Amino acid sequence: MSLFRKKSLDLLMNEADDSEKGLKRTLTAWALIALGIGAIIGAGLFVRTAAAAANNAGPSVTLAFIVAGIGCALAGLCYAEFASMIPIAGSAYTYSYATMGEMVAWIIGWDLVLEYAIGAATVSIAWSEYLNKLLAYFDLRIPYEWSHSPFEVLKGASGQVVASGIMNIPALFIVFVLTLLLVRGMKESAFVNSLIVIAKVAIVLLVIALGWSFIDPANHTPFIPEAGIYTDDQGVDHNFGGIMGILGAAGVVFFAFIGFDAVSTAAQEAKNPKKDMPIGILGSLAICTVLYILFAYVLTGIASTEDFRSTGKEASVTYAIQTHMTDYGWLGKLVTVAILAGFSSVILVMLMGQSRVFYSMSRDGLVPKVFSDVHPKFRTPYKSNWIFFVFVGLFAAFVPGDIVGDMTSIGTLFAFMLVCAGVWVLRIKRPDLPRQFKTPLVPLVPILGILVCGAMIYGLGWTNWIRLLIWMAIGVVIYFAYSIRKSKLNNPGK
Repeated sequence: MSLFRKKSLDLLMNEADDSEKGLKRTLTAWALIALGIGAIIGAGLFVRTAAAAANNAGPSVTLAFIVAGIGCALAGLCYAEFASMIPIAGSAYTYSYATMGEMVAWIIGWDLVLEYAIGAATVSIAWSEYLNKLLAYFDLRIPYEWSHSPFEVLKGASGQVVASGIMNIPALFIVFVLTLLLVRGMKESAFVNSLIVIAKVAIVLLVIALGWSFIDPANHTPFIPEAGIYTDDQGVDHNFGGIMGILGAAGVVFFAFIGFDAVSTAAQEAKNPKKDMPIGILGSLAICTVLYILFAYVLTGIASTEDFRSTGKEASVTYAIQTHMTDYGWLGKLVTVAILAGFSSVILVMLMGQSRVFYSMSRDGLVPKVFSDVHPKFRTPYKSNWIFFVFVGLFAAFVPGDIVGDMTSIGTLFAFMLVCAGVWVLRIKRPDLPRQFKTPLVPLVPILGILVCGAMIYGLGWTNWIRLLIWMAIGVVIYFAYSIRKSKLNNPGK
């Protein structure tokens, strides 16, 4: 049994053409761009920006977005080449199977669970925070115990514990509703997503345009704080200020960019994947990068770093508007509604991406067949959707948002590094393959992509490195206990 046996591109393309058993092709280039924006603009922008400013970089979180954007652009160019060449569901998992072999493919497929499933849990936790903010307008609130994980506590002014979390019910609820929508069908899901995208992009533009005149230069001074250590209210130490603070913040806000690669998981449902996939990936990434840099600059100018560490920690954007843009109280309410809708679209795309990765892995025999069972009417991997509802729901209900957010970032950065390496490997080993989109300046772009993503992993700190290593170790055990024996490449007669 070979650990590095590769799946031939001919076999991959034959699977894509298997329309009887395959997924339904319904997505246009615009739908793919909207899918990307739907996944990208969400908790990363509206929640993680404030967290990175408070814990890592202060106002220089704007520079962190630039670093993260550069890393994503380099990886995005590599993704676009693969997506135009191998338009198959499965994203980085499928690409690595064709270039670096089964063992690497399994590792990256397992790693993508961190990106999509844990990412969906992170955003659902943020959704819960903003739901409470919306309910507060009507003098209602879900009790702290039932809207936070058991690992979170609410402290009073003197530092005493006022309440302890038990279970995050709203986060579990939204995951359930969106799983129902995904089971119903991809076309319907994409239509709902497109409507939400239009609304939340409009809100982001409104905040930038109206908030610009409320920027207080004092909040941007110094723009790069002096290097030191900041201990948050949960007792966790963070590198704050200086280069390490910016790199740490880049690793945190990198979560805000996760989503453009989710476009590649829908390749088997695109009408013209070789042409439309690069447009969807690079188009959504370019639009969001510009919006992010402007938004971060405005938000850190309206409110101070101390605001984001204290009363403005949860629902930070709404807090900044209501506290410092008092003439636009209506905007705070509108933003809250739009953010809730926007978070919903992110969760939707993350859940879709996860089920499509395991759909591909299941068809290769690396995970059980149940993950590739397609609904006879809706043509969706409905059993996989429900399994991941349980998995994501457990994280959403019982794990704090900061922990799962950083796990998502480090898992995705690792996947991006492997995709960059895969493009370089395939250029050397198979230069003859037709490429409708070619990554420029190979091997320079892939090498830079690996270095920038590696720097962001370094900035996330040793606690997240350990979490990644533990997660990878679990994956290796599963591979040798189950996947290597069931692999269709290692069992060609079955």
